[in-house]
Amino acid sequence: MPLGPRLIVADQVAGEVRILDLRDGRTTARLAGRHLAEHAGFLALPGNRTAFVDDRAGELLVLAPYGPESGRPVLEHRVPVAVPAEHLAADSSGRRIAVTTGLGRNWSAWCDQLTAVDLAAEGGPGAVRVRTRTGEPGVTLCGSPDDPLVVLRHREPGELTAYRHSALMDAAPSCPPADPVFSVPLPDDDGHGDAYDPVAGWVFAAAGSGVHRVRPDGDTLASGSMLPWSTGGRADGRGYYLRLDAGHRTLWSCVRGGPGAPESWPDWTNDAWWHHLDSGGVGRLHLGPGLIFRLAVAADHVAFSRVHPDGDELILVSTSQAAPVVTARLPLPPMAKAPRRGGTPWDGVQRRAIAASPAASLVAVSRGGHGEIHVFDAETAQQTDLLTVPTPLDEGGHLALVSLDDSSHLDPIGR
Repeated sequence: MPLGPRLIVADQVAGEVRILDLRDGRTTARLAGRHLAEHAGFLALPGNRTAFVDDRAGELLVLAPYGPESGRPVLEHRVPVAVPAEHLAADSSGRRIAVTTGLGRNWSAWCDQLTAVDLAAEGGPGAVRVRTRTGEPGVTLCGSPDDPLVVLRHREPGELTAYRHSALMDAAPSCPPADPVFSVPLPDDDGHGDAYDPVAGWVFAAAGSGVHRVRPDGDTLASGSMLPWSTGGRADGRGYYLRLDAGHRTLWSCVRGGPGAPESWPDWTNDAWWHHLDSGGVGRLHLGPGLIFRLAVAADHVAFSRVHPDGDELILVSTSQAAPVVTARLPLPPMAKAPRRGGTPWDGVQRRAIAASPAASLVAVSRGGHGEIHVFDAETAQQTDLLTVPTPLDEGGHLALVSLDDSSHLDPIGR
């Protein structure tokens, strides 16, 4: 009987990671005392593997979600990395990984360490730490499969800097400063969001003015035209993250507009923004007011969870036609201690995590603070299951949905 999808559930506050079999909801593996770096998220790797950073232990963990069924351990590798982890990304082979550091539970930038990882280094997985710039840099690995470029996306001042992965791995001990082989200035100091298309080679960086593009050319980065957020008569807002739907060759974001103050979050506007990588087509779809944090890519849909004082919902957008269209809005049960009017949507409140697999129609959405995960079938727009875990999933927890031999790793950036 074929192995069914696996849902990886992380409670980063309680310090636990579980793997659930979605066919019957049973726990197939559990890692106690593990605190996922929520902002860096889960990174899909080839061979049905998933990686994340344990922010308390300072380790990159590589999981084999289907390992227990074949007599292999669920934890494949443990590699020391610098923390607090901000972003992580891999090359197309899944062998080479880079991890950047951010603020963590601090109010200002303080850590400038970048960790380069080689999972197939001689003698076993190896990691080297160097110093770059303080901040909250994004990261992408691109170019040569034998020696990719590690591209960091910086803010204040906005800049893309490129390093050879092999040079980082050859760095001396004691965290020496690393000099980039090439850099490209960005016109904005508010960059937030990264994606990479391994087919065309474009690296995408989201900023206030639009989505900026560069492509590796030897040791340099060749710049392409910017993709604007405005389209179809809708010009307000900007996207704060990017996500690649490799199967439909589409780049996605959620464009947020409206008042800038965090306390005004119920009046934020949200549009699904999409760009077809081959045709160049671009569009926006109205999703509704409130907080939309991240999206998930399923087989023929992308899914958004929207939080609002008047009611939360799961929004399904069909990707099976030339122009995406909203096909369903499904109510989600309210969360105790959900964000309220007059407060911020981030501090001391509950949130939702969302996950899907590009090889399945299932979408999982957490109910922060309740230890619940609601599972939907995007094809039928129906809820198919309600899963519970022993921990509350405070702050929404974090989810990854893995299907056997799916193409998740074609989006090689942690989510």
